[in-house]
Amino acid sequence: MKQTIYIYHTNDVHSHFEHWPQIVRFLSERRREHRARNEAMLLFDVGDFLDRVHPITEATRGKANVDLLNDLHYDAVTIGNNEGITLDHDELDTLYEQARFPVVVANLFRRDGVRPHWALPYVVIPATETFRIGVVGATAPFSHFYELLGWKIVPPFDMLAAAVEEVRQKADCVVVLSHLGVNEDEKIAATIPGVDIVLGAHTHHVFPEGKEVNGALLCAAGKYGQYVGVVKLEVEGRRLGRASAKVLDAGVMPFSEEVACRLRSLEQKSLARLEAEQVAVLHDDLPLDWFAPSPLARLLASALREWCQADIGMVNAGVLLEPLARGPVTKKDLHRICPHPLNPCKVKLRGAELKEIILEANTERMKHFRFKGFGFRGEVMGEMVYDGVEIETELEEDGAWHIRAIRINGEPLEPERTYDVATTDMFAIGHFYPQIQRAAEKTYYMPEFLRDLLAWKLAQ
Repeated sequence: MKQTIYIYHTNDVHSHFEHWPQIVRFLSERRREHRARNEAMLLFDVGDFLDRVHPITEATRGKANVDLLNDLHYDAVTIGNNEGITLDHDELDTLYEQARFPVVVANLFRRDGVRPHWALPYVVIPATETFRIGVVGATAPFSHFYELLGWKIVPPFDMLAAAVEEVRQKADCVVVLSHLGVNEDEKIAATIPGVDIVLGAHTHHVFPEGKEVNGALLCAAGKYGQYVGVVKLEVEGRRLGRASAKVLDAGVMPFSEEVACRLRSLEQKSLARLEAEQVAVLHDDLPLDWFAPSPLARLLASALREWCQADIGMVNAGVLLEPLARGPVTKKDLHRICPHPLNPCKVKLRGAELKEIILEANTERMKHFRFKGFGFRGEVMGEMVYDGVEIETELEEDGAWHIRAIRINGEPLEPERTYDVATTDMFAIGHFYPQIQRAAEKTYYMPEFLRDLLAWKLAQ
């Protein structure tokens, strides 16, 4: 007998709940329609559903996100790097305590090599009475960061190949939930036999009608809940026939006021929880300027230097979104002004490399550079602000200020000397300053975020 199975998928929502009221209503209505037509429907999420940029996620450490997934009756999820490396070990280990769905991630282990009890390499879901779907998951192997948090993440391909081979014996169709990125998705299809469908994530790509690679159908639905992906499987008995894919624009879907009301209530409760945690009382305002050194940015640079025990601290003013006013400072305030999941990092640089960075950071192009990614959730790079660095500038005929001298802790910068520089991990990972990105010695400090260092410094 011929039957149709529908697979819906989301990915990289990043706690962007703007379209969640539409998505919930749409998927709930579709589930009722498929049930009425005796059609099977499955729902998967491919990771980075949570992001601590949102106060709901920050206050509940993602458990409210899990509740939202429960409400929609997801059939399986995998984890992204925002689940995996922006929560501390215990927070991730307990994240899915109340989950009513399996978490599939084949390449995550405890330090001792044992799988966590909540993470499965795969599951087999009976979509119909005769047709079974095997679901395998894998996440991006940020191995060093996972190690710092007490986990062991392994390269995904060997684990995926073994899991696919095993599940293929039990299922009629194999779906991979891949939080690995588009290039890795294509490699999965090209090199791992037995994969029918790859639902992709991590690189925020969109395949409007899917992409076929080596007989496998690659699917992806962008980011931030802008789209919902849907795969249509035509099956006969235990044989998979045609598979097709598309993405649907969540922005034009009907709106659920009930879901919007629930989100508002969740946010109010989360903000109240954060506001209840006071970290300091300021006797004076701490002003902020994105395009000039200012007291709040200097405080963060000083906190970085002290926390990382470095020669200098260095941070772009754009990571701070607002100043702090005198009076009580709460975790709500710190999350509002510094919402990014950014960790401190210490990097060893030669003086000549440090000079190149300081010169580049001082350009108007870099100060006004607008970007998103690498953990940055702000608007603009802003002025680079230092602790332990003095810069002497001179106004020249072109009307611009040019650097004439650089001193490190009162002494002239030495080109061949090695300096310990405390900064943010986005510079160590991202392409902004090649000297930092390619540095041989980097030390990451986890699970603390920049706002945790601000809280620590203000409490002093």
